[in-house]
Amino acid sequence: MARTRRGDAGAKVLDAASRLFYRDGINAVGVDTVAAEAGVTKTALYTNFGSKDRLVVAYLRDRDRRWQDDVDRITADHASPRDRILAVFDAYESWQSREGFRGCAFLNAASELPRLDHPAREVVRHHKTALRSYLQTQVERLGTAEPAAALAGTLMILLEGAAAMAVVEHGAGPIRAAREVADGLLPAA
Repeated sequence: MARTRRGDAGAKVLDAASRLFYRDGINAVGVDTVAAEAGVTKTALYTNFGSKDRLVVAYLRDRDRRWQDDVDRITADHASPRDRILAVFDAYESWQSREGFRGCAFLNAASELPRLDHPAREVVRHHKTALRSYLQTQVERLGTAEPAAALAGTLMILLEGAAAMAVVEHGAGPIRAAREVADGLLPAA
């Protein structure tokens, strides 16, 4: 195996882990497989990440960053809070339409890592809390009669439930239906 520069090895490992963990599942993929897919040694993997648990945390943090970038890009063109909320549903639909869609990586991780004290569970909580907080901020800007926290919670249930059903149905129908319900819940612009 050709030598890989240290910084390159970490990026290669994270890229390989991201593909494999999402496609095959965290528990189904060992560090040997990740290292082989990345074209690095197991030593290089451990030098960069220390353990599989820390690699899983890095994988989820990277996905969280990329998801936030997607949401920022998709919502940036919308001035009104209402349109920004609906754009999040559009982001879910766009994400669900990608090749190899296998559901929410964060919920998949949570179901595969049942220990509540697993370090990756904190990344999952952060991701979902950040999304709910974003929705709540937008709802507050709408000035609805309904408490913002309650409506944001309802929107989260719509999003997460639709994402779960999109896995089952393998299509955008549930997310589109959830968007329509959200559209009806939000005050007109």
